[in-house]
Amino acid sequence: MSTTTTTQTQSSPSFGVAKPITPPRGDTEAELIFYAPPSDGSKPYNYVEPQPEGSPQRNYGENHQQIKIHDLRGHEAEHGINTSGFGVVSGVPESAEKEFLDDESIKSKYYPEVEKLLLENVPGAERIFFFDHTVRRSQPGAKRAPVTRAHIDQTTKSARARVYHHMGDEAEKLLDERVRLINVWRPLNGPVVASPLAYADSRTVTNEHIVPVEHRYPDRTGETAGVQYTKQGKWWYLSGMENSERVLLQCYDSKDGARTPHSAFVDSRTQDGWPGRESIEVRALVFG
Repeated sequence: MSTTTTTQTQSSPSFGVAKPITPPRGDTEAELIFYAPPSDGSKPYNYVEPQPEGSPQRNYGENHQQIKIHDLRGHEAEHGINTSGFGVVSGVPESAEKEFLDDESIKSKYYPEVEKLLLENVPGAERIFFFDHTVRRSQPGAKRAPVTRAHIDQTTKSARARVYHHMGDEAEKLLDERVRLINVWRPLNGPVVASPLAYADSRTVTNEHIVPVEHRYPDRTGETAGVQYTKQGKWWYLSGMENSERVLLQCYDSKDGARTPHSAFVDSRTQDGWPGRESIEVRALVFG
């Protein structure tokens, strides 16, 4: 994977004058929200849509911890999806998709670019299937905002269920070979100076700290993973991430098992008036 470091700045109007914004660099400390089990010992769940009357939206708690988050700049080559569970691709050409407001436009213009990127940067990848994407914006009223809770989008159970759901009669054969579920994450208004994305080295968060959580939709029940706090967890972020950079977050791998806990965090170095983060993550099944 390419590891070119960029140093561009961004401007923001203040009192009619554009002030340059220099992205915060280096290691930092921030609060992350980790999973805490339901007090009554019941199975954890989360309702995606409004919950039934009398039920909480989720039945598990939060464990707030102040942790060190390491800057990945200069260390990109030390990490990859097969080891850490995440990797960086730099120098990506400007997208044909400009607005990222219309889902169909994103699918027709941006998805092919992401497919090319995955085939070129994921060793062994032969076939890509995209099953959804999420655009997040920090401004009030946005449909989706950055998620400040340590989690993994899929568990082994839900990743395999996705293969059956999307691939039909091919599923059994595909599951006999290597299957990965990878999120491709990028900012839309980089460099990122607010709500950066942090991700844990998969090797430092053991399976005993990963908890399946029922993800309840109106018509089905999926499964995501809550992440419990562990002192051994080592977390990273890519300072001042640019629009030409991508982070690959592996949520499932049928071969090696590397999976990436991740969360947005509030950076105390973000100054008033700096733009809130806008981003898109595209979720893909990667075969081969």
